[in-house]
Amino acid sequence: MFNELTIWQADFYKTSATDEGGQTLWQLLLCDRGCEFIYRATCSQPQATSAWLESQLQQAAAGILPDRLQVFRPQAVGLLSAAAEKLGLVVEPTRRTAALKRELQKQAIAGFDPLQLDRPPPQALPDRLWGEQWRFATLPAGDWVEAFRDRPIPIQDLPPSLFPVELGLASTTPIPGIIIYGGRRSMPLARWLQDAQPVSLSYMAAEVEQSGGLILEAGLVDRWILATFDDPEIEKAAQLYNQRKKASQGLHFLLIQPDDSDITHTGIWLLQDTESE
Repeated sequence: MFNELTIWQADFYKTSATDEGGQTLWQLLLCDRGCEFIYRATCSQPQATSAWLESQLQQAAAGILPDRLQVFRPQAVGLLSAAAEKLGLVVEPTRRTAALKRELQKQAIAGFDPLQLDRPPPQALPDRLWGEQWRFATLPAGDWVEAFRDRPIPIQDLPPSLFPVELGLASTTPIPGIIIYGGRRSMPLARWLQDAQPVSLSYMAAEVEQSGGLILEAGLVDRWILATFDDPEIEKAAQLYNQRKKASQGLHFLLIQPDDSDITHTGIWLLQDTESE
């Protein structure tokens, strides 16, 4: 019988509080995806080491360690990875830590938001990777899995937790997406995206984001400009794309094809807007 992995979401960050000696306090926060398990521990700045984290993970586990730690904060990955390695745990850097972020949000106070991360400005996608054309697309939620499940797509990231049925979406809900026709660059583009770890793809109006156009959120804090445009018709379609994402709980997709024949697909990603964007 298949045994589901035990996953904890973890964060280790500098708080706005200090101890009696004036040392900044750090907090370790652990929880499972249902928040049935929550563990908190604090230490002063000099104690904020991988050794302290290792001991806290052992104490929190009480003899039953999880299989994996999911971490969204770039600055926390290194220390938690060093501690987890000694315990045989895998650390998965990912933005998809909804339960943990809900707990962190409860600790936000005036002048201090534990969810605030330093984010670089969007970077231009290397010219050598960009495809020949692209367009907006939609597919009814009820048809989504059947449309791609049996297709031989070399590169794909379709987390079952993001399937429309798992999100409780009606079968008629339009799932918006972007299709890129890459021509001979389809495979290099798909491989680059696989390494970049796409999270979400949104339209940003020029007055909001200096670059405008389509912004790809990837990795933990990376941002890439996939396209820019000032055509009014395309902007209307882009606004509708964002509206449809709101109606689909942020669910959307990115599909890479060599051409518009819809016969061959190179890469596909099922994406969802996250709390940290």
